[in-house]
Amino acid sequence: MEQCPYDPHHRVPVRTMEKHKASCKLKKMGYSAEEQAEMYDPSVSYENTSVRSFTMDKTTQHQVILQARSAAPMMRMEGVFWQGQYSGEPVDVPQNHKRAVCDLTVADRLALYNHVVGVINEQKEASSSNDDLYVDLVSKLQKDEEQNEPKTKLELMAEMRDYKRRRQSYRAKNVHITKKSYTEVIREVINVHSEELARQWKEEEDEEESMRVEQSSHGRQVDERRSPSSESHHSHSKRHRSRERSHERESKKKKSRRDR
Repeated sequence: MEQCPYDPHHRVPVRTMEKHKASCKLKKMGYSAEEQAEMYDPSVSYENTSVRSFTMDKTTQHQVILQARSAAPMMRMEGVFWQGQYSGEPVDVPQNHKRAVCDLTVADRLALYNHVVGVINEQKEASSSNDDLYVDLVSKLQKDEEQNEPKTKLELMAEMRDYKRRRQSYRAKNVHITKKSYTEVIREVINVHSEELARQWKEEEDEEESMRVEQSSHGRQVDERRSPSSESHHSHSKRHRSRERSHERESKKKKSRRDR
């Protein structure tokens, strides 16, 4: 028999100590027997798979929340969690969804999620680098012995990896073409709009200039039409005056003849 580390009054057999400790720990944390019956250890499902797992403890959980809180703004801002939305006191790691919703805020859960995703990605990168080293070693050892034989699956995977690396390095060298910053995108948008406005302004100026030319040509045509009519009217008045003078002369001649 051994003494339980969570309750000194509990003495259980050695063969069932681990099971008792897990149950007693949950009971001390406030989980009922019904909640414990619904719990299960998910690590059993991932023993023979490549799925990675991460075990969170109380200290790590509190440190992650404090780091996220220190990086958050002090005042309330729209669309961003501020410091008042994070937990200030350390809490036990939730063992079910109900306790996670009750003990942790939305900001806390987001910070923990980002931390776990970052840790898992680091593990993936470390394992992929180890796989690359293994592939390089195997291909180097078999290169001289199996030059005339068909390529194995491992060699094909290594070639595919090298091809992807070359493609990624090309993209990295030409980042100014394939990936643009927010400032560069905004600058291009402004340039496009400026060119469009300049084109519209030029078209409007051309239209105004054409209208002015049409108006000036129309005025010249009107003046040309008016000038012959005025000349004809002037000549007609001259003719009328000359006729009147001739009539007067004839009338005077007739009078002088009568007087004689």
